[in-house]
Amino acid sequence: MMQRNGGGVGAGGQPWVLRRVRLTWLSFMLFFILVFFPLIAHYYLTTIDDAGGPDKRIFGPRPGGELCEAKHVQDLCRIRESVSEELLQLEAKRQELNGEIVRLNLRIEACKRSIDSAKQDLLQLKNVISQTEHSYKELMAQNQPKLSLPVRLLPDKDDPGLPPPKSAHVCRLRSCFDYARCPLTSGFPVYVYDTASYPWGESLDPLVRQAFATSVKSSIYVTDNPSIACLYVVLVGELQESPSSPLPAPSALEKQLKALPYWRSDGHNHLLVHLSRKSMTQNFLYNVSTGRAAVAQSTFLEQQYREGFDLVVSPLVHALSEPNFLEVPPQVPVKRKYLFTFQGERVESLRSSLQEGPPQSFEEEMEGDPPADYDDRIIGTLKAVQDSHLDQVLVEFTCKSPQPSLPTEWALCGEREERLEVLKASTFALVISPGDGQLIASAGNGMRLFEALEVGAIPVVLGDHVRLPYHQLVHWSEAAIMVPKPRITELHFLLRSLSDNDLLAMRRQGRFLWETYFSTSENVLGTILASVRTRIQVPPAPIHEEPAQEIPHKAGKMAGTDANLADNGDLDLGPVETEPPYASPRFLRNFTYTASDTYQNWNRAPGPFHLFPHTPLDPVLPSEAKFLGSGTGFRPIGSGTGGSGKEFQAALGGNVPREQFTVVMLTYEREEVLMNSLERLNGLPYLNKVVVVWNSPKPPSGDLLWPDIGLPIVVVRTEKNSLNNRFLPWDVVETEAILSIDDDAHLRHDEIMFGFRVWREARDRIVGFPGRFHAWDVNHQSWLYNSNYSCELSMVLTGAAFFHKYYAYLYSYVMPQAIRDMVDEYINCEDIAMNFLVSHITRKPPIKVTSRWTFRCPGCPQALSHDDSHFHERHKCINFFVKVYGYMPLLYTQFRVDSVLFKTRLPHDKTKCFKFI
Repeated sequence: MMQRNGGGVGAGGQPWVLRRVRLTWLSFMLFFILVFFPLIAHYYLTTIDDAGGPDKRIFGPRPGGELCEAKHVQDLCRIRESVSEELLQLEAKRQELNGEIVRLNLRIEACKRSIDSAKQDLLQLKNVISQTEHSYKELMAQNQPKLSLPVRLLPDKDDPGLPPPKSAHVCRLRSCFDYARCPLTSGFPVYVYDTASYPWGESLDPLVRQAFATSVKSSIYVTDNPSIACLYVVLVGELQESPSSPLPAPSALEKQLKALPYWRSDGHNHLLVHLSRKSMTQNFLYNVSTGRAAVAQSTFLEQQYREGFDLVVSPLVHALSEPNFLEVPPQVPVKRKYLFTFQGERVESLRSSLQEGPPQSFEEEMEGDPPADYDDRIIGTLKAVQDSHLDQVLVEFTCKSPQPSLPTEWALCGEREERLEVLKASTFALVISPGDGQLIASAGNGMRLFEALEVGAIPVVLGDHVRLPYHQLVHWSEAAIMVPKPRITELHFLLRSLSDNDLLAMRRQGRFLWETYFSTSENVLGTILASVRTRIQVPPAPIHEEPAQEIPHKAGKMAGTDANLADNGDLDLGPVETEPPYASPRFLRNFTYTASDTYQNWNRAPGPFHLFPHTPLDPVLPSEAKFLGSGTGFRPIGSGTGGSGKEFQAALGGNVPREQFTVVMLTYEREEVLMNSLERLNGLPYLNKVVVVWNSPKPPSGDLLWPDIGLPIVVVRTEKNSLNNRFLPWDVVETEAILSIDDDAHLRHDEIMFGFRVWREARDRIVGFPGRFHAWDVNHQSWLYNSNYSCELSMVLTGAAFFHKYYAYLYSYVMPQAIRDMVDEYINCEDIAMNFLVSHITRKPPIKVTSRWTFRCPGCPQALSHDDSHFHERHKCINFFVKVYGYMPLLYTQFRVDSVLFKTRLPHDKTKCFKFI
């Protein structure tokens, strides 16, 4: 066993060593292969690519993307290239934005420094302005005296006044009128004696007395306080003789006049008014000493009449009745059936009522030789013209029933209705003055003149010695033809030589005089008072404005601006007013206008600058004074600040570079539409305020939030639902310019501003957007209203139009009431009525601006104009208005003003017909 083990170990030791050596060698070889072999292989491979050239590379990178030639890697290669380009672009953009951020930060810092500097400059400017204003006030206080109205000096009740004149027949205002009782600031107070307070009151004609009392109540000058009165009016006729109340004798009447409580011994500042209703009227003041009292009557003898002191008035034909315009014949056609007519009978043997005592001839009553009698020559000449049949004339020198008249006067024939029918067919109406030249005014001639003017027959007065009513104030040559009696043989030639235009102008002026001064008792009394007031140069009282009863309302959030209306591009429409509303200047020339233009004022037919400052209705309208005195007449628009485009856009320029307008918006229970329309006015330049005429009896909703447009919105309550409320002269309207606009009108701001600029150049006309015209229907012989597109127009709808506030006074207080009544009856036609009025006054057509023919907002509820009867009513309105005015005042025009400096949108098929500027 021992040998076996020992022999085993000894025998087995050498193989173990060998195995160990083999393992070491194997490990070394494995290490060598794993370390050095890859290095050798790498080196070998790289040397092969370098030795073989670029075209024989096997493992190195290949130029031109040869590696991508493999189909399975082409998409990946494209993605890699796209991502690489985007990364490069993003990197470049990032660097650019970083640079921009740096630059903007620098600009922000610079702006902050600039703002700080501007704040300092603004603070300094405010201090300078404040100091300048303070210095200006100090200089004004030092150099301008404090002015106040003159103190009214009223004489004592027992003050005898001035020394009496040498003779009552030489009375003039300077010698017989006490100016101290009538200061320029007095307002011309007039005290009227009560007819029941003096003895002859019961003998007055009841109709005259009642008409006079009614007229006194309507006069704005009448006062109940005699201590402050400027003028004292006494009604002395027309008297009616009756057994119970005989006419007072001249001596008795003189005593009764002196017994008046404010007669003051000589009757200074008294006016004795004698109104005649008949052609034969008593001149019982002929032998009465009236002292310093002026006389106003229809009949005067030459030695009785005191020129410039007494007053020739028209007869009172319509005592208590209003003239019916539908019965007044139209002013066209110009030529009528007869060239001229005359119906009358010469009075030679009627008893004279001119003085007390036995009948005497005028030759015995008056001093000097009697004037030459041309009546026989007149009769022969007129009969020869009638017998020649060259023209159709009607002359009759005998009457079946002559009216009572004064001696040597031509008596009226027949009844008034019969005479009017003849005059309606007459182009001219002859008015032959009395045969005795001492009778310078008579009620009979006044009656002929009144009837001729009433029906549109042009008066032809034969005799240049007569005094027509208010002859010192009315320029009768514009309405009548004055021919001396020696020219009777040339009368036919003279009348035939007048053109139709001249005849129409005279007929229109005569209609104006008749309507304004003669037609009603109120007009007659008002004209008498206005005559005295004008003579003593007292400025008239302004006509009253319509007081606005405001409806309280709550303003909501600040209104936004419609993008369609505010998108004006680079146009600067003008500044949005940040100052308080600027009212137009008023009452600048009231006195100077009254004093310097008296004669012209009384003789103007209706016109924008001369109408009704002289009428008895109320001589000066507030906006009329603005018309004349504010210097805002016709002028070049760019004359104020130069003509460059930037200044033109940013300012109005002109002679009055600062002016605003008022929006007057009529509405009726359409709250949502109204709110949208008000919001569209936000940001509108030169807007003064918005006046919303709430035409519904039901007030606005209590929870209604009105938009805040940064300007006053005045909601006015009306007494009744009337479209005439649109044109009431509201006292809250303080600007001359009014933009009348419907609550559903949709106009851009640039259109409104363009219309405002155009109106400033034509302030006496309506300037608006939608145009319409009138047309004559041959088949029905009537006028039609037409709203079709046309190259001509004669009206501009006032649903979107500018007009002067002056016309609001005329529409509401001067225009015939019959027109306003028809507007209320149809609830329609107020825009047509305004166009008629302005065209009648100016004799000019309206001005249409831009190419708009409609202005309704899209999606708004339908208005009254969508009713089927709307156009039929407007046809009737036009024909009725023509009857009231006596002719068609509307004028056609092809003129349209389109925008050059503002945006304009013209339809291609509507631009051929119009003239543009």
